[in-house]
Amino acid sequence: MKKFWHNNFERRDKSNLKKNKIMANNGKILGALLVGAAAGAVLGVLFAPDKGSETRKKIAKGTDKLIDQLSDKIEEGKETLSDLRKKAADVTDEMRSKVTGAMEEESGRKSRSAANAHAH
Repeated sequence: MKKFWHNNFERRDKSNLKKNKIMANNGKILGALLVGAAAGAVLGVLFAPDKGSETRKKIAKGTDKLIDQLSDKIEEGKETLSDLRKKAADVTDEMRSKVTGAMEEESGRKSRSAANAHAH
């Protein structure tokens, strides 16, 4: 029985580690894309042949747009984190139920064995 539980937890741990690495990589990629987009927008505006006031307006507009996009990504990240917390709680509850059931089953076996030993 111990071997089964150990292997099951080990498999879940490996699976969760892979998912966490993928999510971390996605976050890094997203961050790099946002920084690259911001840098490209600023450079494009700075090298455009416009008046200073127009350039400042474009930078402000681009900054506002970037802030909105970043806010959206932060909200998505919060939702993902909330979903992961719920899934982790569900898995924990499921595993707790299985362990409790196995412990109760084992306790019942021991009680029956002890009763049988006294009967003979």
